[in-house]
Amino acid sequence: MADPVSWFVIERGWKVLAADGSEVGEVDQVAGDTERDIFDGLDIVTGPLGKPSYVPAEKVAGITDGAVRLSLAADEIERLQERPVGFWQRVKLFFRRQGP
Repeated sequence: MADPVSWFVIERGWKVLAADGSEVGEVDQVAGDTERDIFDGLDIVTGPLGKPSYVPAEKVAGITDGAVRLSLAADEIERLQERPVGFWQRVKLFFRRQGP
């Protein structure tokens, strides 16, 4: 098992795992206050055209290099609330995901 790492090092594109270890998506954005070391949660995407969904920090079970494991089952992750995103934000997200 990999060693845990700080939320400070989470990057966009890291794998998101359900409680059973199955891969369910990827990190889109980290939410928190780095100056006060307060981790609020993550925006994750579960498909190439999916809208970001918010996962509160208390649902993050572990962080290792390259992966974030949630305490949620895969079906619970599918029901997460999508973060409201405007048209131009969706266009920006689409092209950002198409990068290298």
